[in-house]
Amino acid sequence: MRLVPDLVLTDAGWQPGRAVMVEGGRIATIEPVHRLWPSDVMLAGKALLPGTVNAHGHTFQSLLRGLGDDLDFMGWRDRVLYPFSEKLDRAGIALGAAFAFAEMLLHGATTCVDFFYLHDSGNENAGAVIDAARRVGIRLVLARAMYDWEGAPRRYRETVADAARRTRELIAAHRGDATTRVQPAPHSPHGASSAMIRAGWEVAEAEQVPFHIHVAEGRDEGERTLAEHGATPIRYLDALGVLGPRMIGVHCVWLDDDEIALMGARGAALAYCPSSNMFLGDGITRIPELRSAGVRIALGTDGGSTNNRLSVFEEMRMASLLQRVRLLDGSALDAECAFAMGTRAGASILDLDAGVIEPGKLADLVAVNLDDPSLHPRTDLLKAVVYAMSSRAVSDVWVHGRQVVASGRLTTVDERELLARVTELTKGWSISTAAR
Repeated sequence: MRLVPDLVLTDAGWQPGRAVMVEGGRIATIEPVHRLWPSDVMLAGKALLPGTVNAHGHTFQSLLRGLGDDLDFMGWRDRVLYPFSEKLDRAGIALGAAFAFAEMLLHGATTCVDFFYLHDSGNENAGAVIDAARRVGIRLVLARAMYDWEGAPRRYRETVADAARRTRELIAAHRGDATTRVQPAPHSPHGASSAMIRAGWEVAEAEQVPFHIHVAEGRDEGERTLAEHGATPIRYLDALGVLGPRMIGVHCVWLDDDEIALMGARGAALAYCPSSNMFLGDGITRIPELRSAGVRIALGTDGGSTNNRLSVFEEMRMASLLQRVRLLDGSALDAECAFAMGTRAGASILDLDAGVIEPGKLADLVAVNLDDPSLHPRTDLLKAVVYAMSSRAVSDVWVHGRQVVASGRLTTVDERELLARVTELTKGWSISTAAR
């Protein structure tokens, strides 16, 4: 397959007159267009970009969208997340995943991390999420949660031995998959015991993969970790021996200067979710300081009920604007940096060959309509993509060389049928019906 757009975004910038050849799910060549071939996929009036990488989310939570609006984190957790997650059987979990994946693809996200914890003492529910990803056509990193806090619903919890064994088994089962990776995810310093966190790290070390963990999302988490473990979250993780290059800390809002320096010194990464942190009133992660310390940073949307949108392009904009207002500095985080966080940096921390258009990389690509009013006047196209572009400009999406969105519509599933199923499942849901 050869794609022929008006412009291609490469490391050299926007390149006209180039064709992108795709073979076996990867970019084979980027070559000048000397002549057109009958088989060319013509993308007239469009620019080709790397697909975005959603480095953190919870797909089933898209079914809970709107239920927890205007609640703080604890209110959302106790009145929405816990009771409504109990309503979902395996079919409902798969439907929520497909619903979230569909929205992400339509917004140009070609890779999604699903931090998944509705296990019911097994891997079958995770398998349903993986099947949904294949069906809808997104690249999936299934961050298999490891959770043993007694305050959480029973279906979330496992023993340390069971969680480690099941995570290893799921990794092994999908080791050869072209579009699925499985990585361990001890939930958090409050949701996972020290033994569970160590077990997650040990699985990551043995399998040579990253591991994911929520860290310092709310101000109270630092106080709680200090009271229970005698250290703030990052210091606690360092004392456990797990703070290092394999760790992807999610959120990391409430860190002091020394914790920021420690994350950088240990080579840890961050999945930053600016819209979710705003939505729940959690705070603002100190991105310029973390970057200066050497922390690798990607962007995530978080769940569909704590954002409530699933667009990494939007997270690029929010990341930049938040740092500007926090520091009262309009140059605090520029468009090029924000775009990289949502593409190549996300792929890098997940150990994926994606996020950039160059030979040998995965063919995860997005075409945007250059005629969309949000991209005019044409002053600086990359800045327009980050700061101005409407989601309607996303016209076509390929994952592993497979076209999954064409002319703004999914090619893999019937959108109307999908939405009808979501409507039927969630009919009558409200906070007042949570216990029914």
